[in-house]
Amino acid sequence: MSHSNKIIMLGATGAVGNNVALTLSKMQSVQQLTLLGRRPAENVAGQSIFQHEIDIFSPKSYEHFLKGHDCAICALGVGQPSKMSKEEFIKIDKNAVLDFATACKKAGVTHFELLSSVGVSSTSSSFYLRTKGELEEGLKALGFERLSLFHPSMIMTPTNRYGLSQAITLAVMPFLDPLFIGSFNKLRSISAARLGAAMAMNLFKNNSTNRVDILNWRDFIELSK
Repeated sequence: MSHSNKIIMLGATGAVGNNVALTLSKMQSVQQLTLLGRRPAENVAGQSIFQHEIDIFSPKSYEHFLKGHDCAICALGVGQPSKMSKEEFIKIDKNAVLDFATACKKAGVTHFELLSSVGVSSTSSSFYLRTKGELEEGLKALGFERLSLFHPSMIMTPTNRYGLSQAITLAVMPFLDPLFIGSFNKLRSISAARLGAAMAMNLFKNNSTNRVDILNWRDFIELSK
């Protein structure tokens, strides 16, 4: 097992991030879990939990909290990218994340985990996938000892958070999932709870071969068992 005793995290109030934080908060091996965000994750508590309200667009507001942590997790993301301008999406989903990662690297963090998306590519014709692909290229360039990129397809939540389009997704995906077989199983949906548990458990999986891990549906299932 790798030594992931002190973990710092951005995005613990989102559907996946909250499940990451809840999983880690119950693990005795976690010495410290520091949660940074625009508001506290009110359902995450414990002796190892430290929460700080910060400005996600200003590294100066949080860089002094980073030192001494082994691992960093970023589950920051936009729930409905289509409801905001491209500039706003880039500011949150790419620039704020790169700023956080850069500050983590300077502070001595060795392992960085990112909640990303299936199909990302810096050359994609999709603005959403291209932006996330550019972010991943930027993270690779920082040279962390280990970088874990999580590539889920549809993320299933217990309740509908975003209206009609999500209602359709939640209803249809359980029927479509069995059709995605072989190399296409990476397109299968995953619950926010299971994905969160996988991101937490991955911190303790010894990985000496790859500096950059790209994790898909099958990895999430294995890690969250």
